[in-house]
Amino acid sequence: MTVVVLRARLRALAGGAAEHRVVAVDVRSAITALEVLHPNVRGFIRDEQGRLRQHLALFLNGEPTSLEALVDTEDRLVVLPAISGGEETIELLVGTKKGLIVLRGRRGGTLTIAARAFPGLVVDYAIRDPRSGRYLAACNDVHHGPRIWVADDPTGEWRPTSGPTFPENAGASVERVWVIEPGVRDGELWAGVAPAALFHSTDDGETWELVRALWNQPTRPSWNPGAGGLMVHTICPVADTPDELLVGISSAGIWRTADGGATWTMGNGGLVARYLPPDMSPVTEFCIHHVERSPVDPTRLFMQFHGGVYRSDDAGRSWIAIMADLPADFGFVLVADPRDRDRAWVIPLIADVDRVPPEGRLRVYQTPDAGVTWHGHGDGLPQQDAYQVVLRQAFCHDRGEPLGLWFGATSGEVFGSIDEGVTWRVAAASLPPVLSVRVA
Repeated sequence: MTVVVLRARLRALAGGAAEHRVVAVDVRSAITALEVLHPNVRGFIRDEQGRLRQHLALFLNGEPTSLEALVDTEDRLVVLPAISGGEETIELLVGTKKGLIVLRGRRGGTLTIAARAFPGLVVDYAIRDPRSGRYLAACNDVHHGPRIWVADDPTGEWRPTSGPTFPENAGASVERVWVIEPGVRDGELWAGVAPAALFHSTDDGETWELVRALWNQPTRPSWNPGAGGLMVHTICPVADTPDELLVGISSAGIWRTADGGATWTMGNGGLVARYLPPDMSPVTEFCIHHVERSPVDPTRLFMQFHGGVYRSDDAGRSWIAIMADLPADFGFVLVADPRDRDRAWVIPLIADVDRVPPEGRLRVYQTPDAGVTWHGHGDGLPQQDAYQVVLRQAFCHDRGEPLGLWFGATSGEVFGSIDEGVTWRVAAASLPPVLSVRVA
């Protein structure tokens, strides 16, 4: 049976339950079956002509969907309120050094600040889980330590979860939460932290458990921090294989598991650490900056390395250098196209000391052919005396059609493109230094 998941207001009309099992062949018949079970829902999801209400959105197994989409047994259909204004509007969650900024507005226009949460605190990362609609934010409080907070509405009340925190016998404390990643199973989330640990939640982030096998790796004593610290900052699940996971660690390389974290193997073949002496053969001394897996081909991954851009065609076991056509091969960010396995974007920086755009021109480079060629685009971006830095979590896409791209800079601007990175505009300015950007 298909599971229909409702948010707060609709739950009250459906007997107070969040999840409802119905027999259906497509999304439309699932909504019809829900209305038969709970007549009070009728008219709140679809209008009199059977069309989806303008300010609602449907997600099937975490992906945007329509009333015509087919459903199967155990599929999850989530009914969520959309942002006012319909499909041309967008909501961005911007983590900054001075709190979480929620931006809303037209997808192709200037965005306005809808809310600011956690004033004065560092918010390293924030997302909206598309399966549940829950918002999660990683906050670093200098007085009380890092914590993941959750909310049903980012403009309303946030509350802390119970972690992530190390168990007493681990001999460590969480210094910073770098990333939160939805897993494959219901309620499953992963969190990467400093000092280089992975945490797992099975209850939508309410509680967190240390992944012991990665923490207890025999090579851990040789792991060294990069300039930003020693941390798990990249987590790449596989949609159809819940137990398969890849994480990137700065500076301890790529680690892979095929059994849900019980055992781990390294995946650093082909990476060249040019920052080490040429006669040194590194084992774990690989400074990963960001990795993304192609949603349409889980064997294809792209990586921004500390000096180099790479591609993997074997699920992260080995890597191929693909930076020959770029003006610089250093950088922090990378975005993989959600629909095209061969396309990705990077924002290069020169060297690893100055860390500014090449030639003082801020440009986004796209490859259409898995890194054989790269094409730079700077229309609408600063092209003279540009010193913006884009950090590893501050670049993302919006799954729109055509694909929209969004990034924030340490100078306080957020830039957006709705033509797949060809032209850009300032979506928001005068913000605190931006640490992360994600489309909600």
